[in-house]
Amino acid sequence: MSEQENATSTSGSKGQGTEIATLAGGCFWGVEEILRAVPGIIDTDVGYTGGWLENPTYDDTHDSKSGHAEAIRVTFDPSVLSYEDLLEKWFFKLHDPTTLNRQGNDVGTQYRSALFPHTPEQKATAERVIERVNASGKWKQPVTTSIEPASTWYSAEAYHQDYLRKHPGGYSCHFMRD
Repeated sequence: MSEQENATSTSGSKGQGTEIATLAGGCFWGVEEILRAVPGIIDTDVGYTGGWLENPTYDDTHDSKSGHAEAIRVTFDPSVLSYEDLLEKWFFKLHDPTTLNRQGNDVGTQYRSALFPHTPEQKATAERVIERVNASGKWKQPVTTSIEPASTWYSAEAYHQDYLRKHPGGYSCHFMRD
């Protein structure tokens, strides 16, 4: 995909038989590391979305300078992994969705828990899953995950891509919760 297409693509489908999901669950390194191993995930890209500044850098995302969240865009095969299962079995278990603008030691709006659905079906699914997660009693506090319109996607700088593969043992506050 060209840089321009990469920066502006908001479509829910990438190719025949695949879909795109855009998720923010704190620092994108840990989210990517967990999701890349999930059966049905074809590709991952970490980046920024949900803000107002064009072509943000990592530094621009801090202190609410851009409004963007650190996010991950995953391409997945819905015949292997449904969007619903991606959210319910993975996304809502790999981070704490009840801490507003925070994951572990990472604090700020760039670390918010958010879903950026690409289709009306993804939005409806996200609403249902959040409702079920809240009703489950698993979390002592209500889910703060926002559902925000899919907007321009900006891939993060090259050194952020596959970061924990390049730096084994690097910092991550993400792990699978029961």
